[in-house]
Amino acid sequence: MKNEKINKNQTVGVFFGSRTPEHDVSIITGQLIISGLKGLGYNVAPIYISRQGKWLLGEGLDQLANFASQQKNIEQEKALGEYYLDLESSLGKMVFKKKGFFGKTVTIDLAFPAMHGSFGEDGTLQGLFEMLNIPYVGCDVASSAIAMDKALTKQVCQLHNIPTTQFFYFYKNDWEKQKNAILNQAKNLRWPLFVKPVHLGSSIGISKVKDQNLQELENKIEVALYYDNKVLIEEGVSDLMDVTCCLIGNEHPRASLLQESVFQAELFDFEEKYLKEGGSQLGKSQSGVIIPARISQELTQKIQETAKQVYKALGCWGIARVDFLLNKTTGEFFANEVNPLPGTIYHHLWQASGLELNDLLKQLTNLAQERHQQQKNLLLSFQSSILKSIGSKKLQIKK
Repeated sequence: MKNEKINKNQTVGVFFGSRTPEHDVSIITGQLIISGLKGLGYNVAPIYISRQGKWLLGEGLDQLANFASQQKNIEQEKALGEYYLDLESSLGKMVFKKKGFFGKTVTIDLAFPAMHGSFGEDGTLQGLFEMLNIPYVGCDVASSAIAMDKALTKQVCQLHNIPTTQFFYFYKNDWEKQKNAILNQAKNLRWPLFVKPVHLGSSIGISKVKDQNLQELENKIEVALYYDNKVLIEEGVSDLMDVTCCLIGNEHPRASLLQESVFQAELFDFEEKYLKEGGSQLGKSQSGVIIPARISQELTQKIQETAKQVYKALGCWGIARVDFLLNKTTGEFFANEVNPLPGTIYHHLWQASGLELNDLLKQLTNLAQERHQQQKNLLLSFQSSILKSIGSKKLQIKK
């Protein structure tokens, strides 16, 4: 990796919040990144997008305590005022202006998204960065969109002969018209089954259904459809170990150690990840994770290499996390999900792998600069005579 460095006179914008069920987790990730970047001496502009979609900048957005209560959050929103993106001034940068005649201006030179789920991790925000030609951390539009769709991710794995569990998916419209057919299709899979909203992370809306209980399956599908219009149903794995590998890099990603997730519920749910004993995914609880995973070195290397295959197959950049389901008895493992922006950038796993938070943040900003430089070298214009040739002719449109 080239040693590209962002000029510390430039400003890094950290984007967090947004209209997503993972709003609160995004705030935690954003605060970690803001604190870390400030500790490295970067100019940092926190950019908070409220649950209603308002873009807010200003004092106090770098303090987690200000988001602790809903009332305090509402008061803070009123005090800060709303900003808008000045498209006329934004090219190779993002210029935000506060509403009002003497509105303050904030200019962003590099974007660091810290969003999870819809409207931030799914390629939507990345598309805005691409349009404005601003360097940004993490996966691009296409890889973000594919990785955030659990069904598409599994389809890409199948195309590349990467093992993944059997599955099928359907849309809300399908469920309303063909409920019985979908329930009958589920009978052909090996139970227990997992029901998942395809575009959410943090285990929100995910359920496990045992013993071919079709009534329970129907109920769990209804729950998933509250969160998403597309639902995935997949087979479970016997004698399960949940294994995670994080990756960082562009063309030549580095794999972390493997994390084994230990949970007492039917699945590694939101409570186990973020609430119980401070949250294992936040690096505060040691009871929920074991690093390195308790498997052989040979199997560890196979999973790490497969994680790199998945990363490249999806076209990931910067950072991502690949989750695997491992059958401890047979040693079979299956690529399960890809997270294009892991919660708290999985700094606890990188720390255990020998990469401290400071170095992780430096590498991520450097990788963003490196990729942006590569994109600048692409030819984005094409000269043709098509407009000249038809300029004097009346355009005919056939009906």
